[in-house]
Amino acid sequence: MKVLHKMILKDFIPTMLVALIFFIMILQLVDIFGNLWRYLNAEVPMSAIARVSLLYTPKCISFSLPIAVLFSISYTLGNYYAKNELIAVFGSGYSLFQLTTPLLICGIILSLASYFFEDRLVIPTYKDKNRLSKEILGQTVSYSNSNVAVLSHTNTVIYNADFYNDRRLSLTGLSILILNRDGKFQKRVDANSALWEDSIWTLKNVRIFSYDEKKEFIEEEYYASWTDPLLDEPPGSFKRITRDIDEMNSREAKEWVDSLKRTGFPYKGALTEYYQRFSFALTPLVVALLSCSLGGRFKKNILLMSLLSSLVVSVIYYVAQMVMILLAKLGYIPPLYGAWAAFLIFLTFGVFLFRTAKT
Repeated sequence: MKVLHKMILKDFIPTMLVALIFFIMILQLVDIFGNLWRYLNAEVPMSAIARVSLLYTPKCISFSLPIAVLFSISYTLGNYYAKNELIAVFGSGYSLFQLTTPLLICGIILSLASYFFEDRLVIPTYKDKNRLSKEILGQTVSYSNSNVAVLSHTNTVIYNADFYNDRRLSLTGLSILILNRDGKFQKRVDANSALWEDSIWTLKNVRIFSYDEKKEFIEEEYYASWTDPLLDEPPGSFKRITRDIDEMNSREAKEWVDSLKRTGFPYKGALTEYYQRFSFALTPLVVALLSCSLGGRFKKNILLMSLLSSLVVSVIYYVAQMVMILLAKLGYIPPLYGAWAAFLIFLTFGVFLFRTAKT
């Protein structure tokens, strides 16, 4: 490694660590004071609040890392420019790209590490943090659902129930339509109730209406208890949708999106957030590119201007990402575009700023 590269990394890494701690503290304080009145009303002990804050720390690191990278690179390069230390560097034939190559490599490494850090540590601790917060505040969540309809077995079995009881794993007021592979109607099954037993639904007080291929009525049957191998749609498909994809790792999120598609529930929002997980992991690379070009544009008030530019660019990036995701959830643009549009726009903008930066 060249001397210049060692010098820039020696200045960048400590600054990034200090900035990371600073932004983590801001996020922790915002979370604590935002819920302070709830903690006081519930008389939550300090030890429980401390546990919640500790579990929230990995999520704070995930949010703070891109801002810390942006600030530290801008500040480091800004100092070099202000002290005229780069005159000799550029005069010797070194370009800005050659000088900042280690910073861009750090951005790539941090992006890759960010994805695995998010998937393996941030998501489990964030889930535990939410669970603990609800527990100490006395909040409960019910997954029972009313007027629920579910498609199963590639739309050949259609469930329609008046009520799903998540505690008893039961359905009441159930009607089931069974179709063949060609989509032709075969039978209708009505039941007063159904219980989830041995990985299958067992129906009580059942009436079955059978039809032929011409949709003409054939017979009506009555059973006190009845089941069928097709009735294996798990109870999770009938739950009230309260699951947060931010609390699922990549495998669980993919399975959840597939489940929403299979059962006929709206899935574009969840799919957009699933794609966003990959684009957000590359944020350190984008901000490294932006900050390498922004750092040399401030020669006075370096600390203040670097901090200000970091916050402004971060806010604009997150707002742009929120807008694109909202458009994708509303169906105006495909989920893949909604998740990646902001990243690609800012990546292009970063390349443009880099090419127009003075060297």
